[in-house]
Amino acid sequence: MATTSGVSAFNLDLTEIVEEAFERCGAELRTGYDLKTARRSLNLMFADWANRGLNMWTFEQGTIALTAGQNTYALPSDTVDLIEHVIRTGANNVATQADLTITRISVSTYATIPNKLQQARPIQIWVQRLNAQTSPTGLQLSGAITSTATTITLDSVVGLPAAGFVKIGTEIIAYGYISGNTLNNCARGQANTTAAAHSNGDAVYWEQLPAVTVWPTPDNTQPYTLVYWRLRRTQDIGGGVNVADVPFRFIPCMVAGLAYYLAMKLPNAADRMQVLKAQYDEAWQLAQDEDREKAAVRFVPRQMFIGSGT
Repeated sequence: MATTSGVSAFNLDLTEIVEEAFERCGAELRTGYDLKTARRSLNLMFADWANRGLNMWTFEQGTIALTAGQNTYALPSDTVDLIEHVIRTGANNVATQADLTITRISVSTYATIPNKLQQARPIQIWVQRLNAQTSPTGLQLSGAITSTATTITLDSVVGLPAAGFVKIGTEIIAYGYISGNTLNNCARGQANTTAAAHSNGDAVYWEQLPAVTVWPTPDNTQPYTLVYWRLRRTQDIGGGVNVADVPFRFIPCMVAGLAYYLAMKLPNAADRMQVLKAQYDEAWQLAQDEDREKAAVRFVPRQMFIGSGT
């Protein structure tokens, strides 16, 4: 009597994915360039998937311990967006811990807040979806600084935003505002870097990190932790022997999508492109319909929006 394999570990490495896609185009994987162009197409397709919806396998929970007087905090550089967020009080004490709602606001709403340095328990959050690039500025330190300095003077601040992050050496530093050529209210060693001393003339870079800004600025009456669930980028496809950062249920969609992307570039596959696109669209729809929350949705209005009954 035949038996099943007893194994549920089917996956495809990059070479197998590319071979299957080329075969659907009526072609063969022959050269190193064929593999290179397929890798590029897969990475472009993953970027497209991030624009199409919430890829649930890329959800991750994270925490940021908030510091009194600091209102802006870096997110991991591969963050696409935040899905949910709360403020946790009680320093993880079982008896006193509480997760409290924090409302997401737009840049327009944040811009209209009169006193952005007011301190209290944060109740609002602005998410800055920057591109995680490090940009040269041509700026330099004007004088040496210690690893604990909270003001940093530069030879110029031209090109820097009014608040944000800079990188000196390997250290990323958050600053709250600029006065003259001085960065003020600096928080050292951000984004898992280490605070260090730096010398006069060291180069200063603008660090365009994804970040969150909370309001009011945290006070020191109790510890606050921002607990969030983020949508991260799908990992790059890699060099050839690894598997993709994609769950097994998306493998048919990935192969169908790559075949369609390759057909747009292969001269002998033009007659198959319409069929391959239809197969990709169908595979994407099936995968997207499955990749969703299965729990019931519950809506709870905030107290401020409940009518008085008059």
